[in-house]
Amino acid sequence: MQETKHITIISNRKKIALSISAVLYVFVVGKNTQIHILGGKVYETRMSLSQLEKELDDGFIKVHRGCLVSAMAIHDITETINLNNGESLAYTIRKKKQIIEQLQLKQRNIINSFNNRGIPETEEEYFRYYSSFDHMPFAFADIEMIFNEERHAVDWIFRYGNDALAKLEKLSLDEMIGNTFGSLFSNMNSKWLKSYERTALYNETLEIIDFSPEIDTYLKVICFPTFKGHCGCILFNIEEIEFTKNSSEAQHALDKYFGNN
Repeated sequence: MQETKHITIISNRKKIALSISAVLYVFVVGKNTQIHILGGKVYETRMSLSQLEKELDDGFIKVHRGCLVSAMAIHDITETINLNNGESLAYTIRKKKQIIEQLQLKQRNIINSFNNRGIPETEEEYFRYYSSFDHMPFAFADIEMIFNEERHAVDWIFRYGNDALAKLEKLSLDEMIGNTFGSLFSNMNSKWLKSYERTALYNETLEIIDFSPEIDTYLKVICFPTFKGHCGCILFNIEEIEFTKNSSEAQHALDKYFGNN
């Protein structure tokens, strides 16, 4: 699995260890520096930007004198820096070309850093590794992302799937394993790629609820990081899921789930 590096900061008089892979960007506000991480949490510290720049790895880009951004968090650069989580940041426009060149270089380095250590090498090894999922009542797949030179995911390869996945996708495992999604479904919709890209590169666990035109089914997909450049996917046919309220707290839990509270 993926190695995790940390930095230690003092925030609100407490010593806190932060995973570098969770840091989205660092922003100077007055005499303090704000560290924005996955999930919307913000830590404020008296550490300077230059101090943090030394502590963070070389996967960060200074987009203006008061802001560092993780290259893995950037989806693209237009008139703003657009992050994978939907946020947009200002940057020094006159340095746009330089920033884009830095981003492309760092993104290539990210992809090149992927190694095969600990990753199954054959189809048989994948199936042994995931054998506990073989007869689960839900569909499960391990997929290996395919990236272009700009680090954007363009397709994925099925490395493992169980019988429930074959039933959901309406294809045999022999047809799927080792083949790309795009080669199996000519009507492939690219909307899945952005979420899987975030999981594979940024170690995010995400839930997707959407329609799959490829198999004419409404799906709930939970994707999570497995090996470098891979993500695991648990898939459900929404029509086969029934919500049940077992306590007075169920509605409150549902409201929190959908962000209504």
